[in-house]
Amino acid sequence: MAKLSTQISMLFVVVTLVFAFVPVFSVEEVEAKTLWDTCLVKITPKCALDIIDVVFGNGIISDSCCHGLVGEGKVCQDTLIKYISDRPSLITKETLYLKKRDDLWTHCVSISKTV
Repeated sequence: MAKLSTQISMLFVVVTLVFAFVPVFSVEEVEAKTLWDTCLVKITPKCALDIIDVVFGNGIISDSCCHGLVGEGKVCQDTLIKYISDRPSLITKETLYLKKRDDLWTHCVSISKTV
């Protein structure tokens, strides 16, 4: 029961972060929002936070999160990072974040191929 409560709490944190970082969606972005929602459901809350921390901070990602990220596909990762990096407070470093996103993807693909 405690594990379920922790998972629900982590999911709440991720959803809160998403709404804090993601700009209000316009009608043209309904398809992108659907993809975003699909990705959030499939990647564990801890892995989503780890991915965000690697790209926007100096975090590290576990091999299991790399496997999950690669399993979901590059589109999910690109969507997650692009929406966050488009925030006005982060846009000045968007190029850096997109490079870190691509470096993370390359790292995770290499991890997934070795196991």
